Amino acid sequence: MTVSFDRPPEAFKIEIAEDVLVDIRARISAFPWFDEPEDGGWHYGAHDCYLRALADHWVNRYNWRDHERDLNRFSHFKAEIGGWGLHFVHQKSPRPDATPLILILGWPGSFLEFSAAIPKLTNPKRPGDPAFHVVAPSLPGYVFSDVPKRPVGPRATAAHFDMLMRALGYDRYMAQGGDWGSVITGWMGFDHPAHCRAIHLNAFGLRPRDMSAEGEGGREWLKQAIAIRKLETAYLTLQATKPQSLAYAMMDSPVGIATWLVEKFRTWMDRTPRDSGDPVDRPFDGPPLSFDEMITHIMLYVATKRFHSATWLYRGFFEERSNELPTGSRVEVPTGIANFPKDLMTFPTPEMVARAYRVVHRTQMPRGGHFAALEEPDLFTEDVRAFATKVAGEFT
Repeated sequence: MTVSFDRPPEAFKIEIAEDVLVDIRARISAFPWFDEPEDGGWHYGAHDCYLRALADHWVNRYNWRDHERDLNRFSHFKAEIGGWGLHFVHQKSPRPDATPLILILGWPGSFLEFSAAIPKLTNPKRPGDPAFHVVAPSLPGYVFSDVPKRPVGPRATAAHFDMLMRALGYDRYMAQGGDWGSVITGWMGFDHPAHCRAIHLNAFGLRPRDMSAEGEGGREWLKQAIAIRKLETAYLTLQATKPQSLAYAMMDSPVGIATWLVEKFRTWMDRTPRDSGDPVDRPFDGPPLSFDEMITHIMLYVATKRFHSATWLYRGFFEERSNELPTGSRVEVPTGIANFPKDLMTFPTPEMVARAYRVVHRTQMPRGGHFAALEEPDLFTEDVRAFATKVAGEFT
């Protein structure tokens, strides 16, 4: 069946109005800082000293226009399909044999996560390496995509992203995802296998109905999952149940949004210093990103006024109940796994993963965390290429 756009893609340039930038700086400057526990640090949430230093840099030294120009080096588009208004990067390879590839992000991410990986994927240095036509959409309600009329879930998003790829002329394509992207990618492979011919994951998204843990490795993974659920998923429960209550507390506070995002970047990223010395200044043991890098990620939520609608996907997921596969089924398209060791929740044992996916490629990464393409773009792209080489016959 032919798929077409409701509104064809139009070139899009990121241009945040100057009065928006002035207002953001004014709100940061006016933030009413308050007390924290004497031994606070990061133990109770975000670190006061880190945030004060970040805010000072944001107001006095950060230049959004420099980063805006850098983001605009990619080919951005906006289109409407299936009644949804979507923003996406569409970066074509100069190689005629390039494989169509959709890269799907999660929360609290954006297409910015893929900025180092996209050039490596579209135009590899070694002539024999696979090349890709890359599509990197913003999730519904994220960044420059339109706000949906009501919360939508990962499975519905998967259907629209399949429509997007086919409307772009990619009848057979590969999908890659982490965080929410892993759930969406899984549903694309499960629901649309005629078109989504292979998937690559850096997070364990869709689950089999049977998640019983067998063996010492399985039991240890389940024990870790339960511990993480207790300590680290309060945000998920809130965003999946009462996202609007959170939004009213956040939408008028750039510092509040920064706090909510910074703490996740710090917890979920690999902060292990490299043998050669840590090249990134990390004051107060913060995220392994420079202030400029961290603020740019935050600005894509603050300046676009999309913090509230980005949380809606959690509520949509809650209503869809869409991370469990039907009993006795699994994703049968070829699946590649990249397990980054410092992610908040790594993959379970191969036996447990095989209940949900037909895995033909699995890599245990030496380093890296939740934001794989951002943290380790070389490892990420090399593994995507290695997997694509194994499944090349799926796209011909």
